[in-house]
Amino acid sequence: MARCVIIGGAAIKDYERIRQTLRAGDFFIFCDSGLCHLEKLGVRPDLVVGDFDSHADPHLPVETIVLPSVKDDTDTVYAAREALKRGFDEFLLLGVIGGRLDHTLGNLAILLMLDARGKRCAAMDDYSRVEVVSREPARVRHGEYPYFSLLNITGTAKGVTVRNAKYPLADAEITCEYPYGVSNEPLPGKTAEITVREGKLLLVKVFRDLAAGE
Repeated sequence: MARCVIIGGAAIKDYERIRQTLRAGDFFIFCDSGLCHLEKLGVRPDLVVGDFDSHADPHLPVETIVLPSVKDDTDTVYAAREALKRGFDEFLLLGVIGGRLDHTLGNLAILLMLDARGKRCAAMDDYSRVEVVSREPARVRHGEYPYFSLLNITGTAKGVTVRNAKYPLADAEITCEYPYGVSNEPLPGKTAEITVREGKLLLVKVFRDLAAGE
């Protein structure tokens, strides 16, 4: 089945990199202010959702779900739930990281929600790709991602093992209180592998260093 790409309104600068990650056949859901990226992404929406409190409804000739302004779900959460109803198994979230911290954290929680339902999911911004490590091993290839970090926002992850990295781990624990998994590196010519026996972690694969890239 096609991948579902959900676009929010957080800033995107490197549209070229984002466009390179898109696939023929992707199903695009634009959420309210995410419509600000429509022209530069150069794709056609398959679905537009939102309460249109931060972007006017453009009344495009595509399926549009107008949401109430007072609701429990954010526009992006609603989009993810709607995509789940439609049977999607793979998700990419764009324009969901940056700007307001509360929105960023809320959007990262969507990755946890999707992972809990057994879905493949990731979020991208101008500097990194964020994934969830839980049931399946995760990999970070040297040359593609010079840095990666492991962060816990769900409690305690046990049995964390990191191989082929500058800072390896074996059967370790990573909690929310001590972020010692920040800024690791795949070994030259290797692909780092991360496994978690119990719990889950956010894996941030960094492909651009902010200090060197601006």
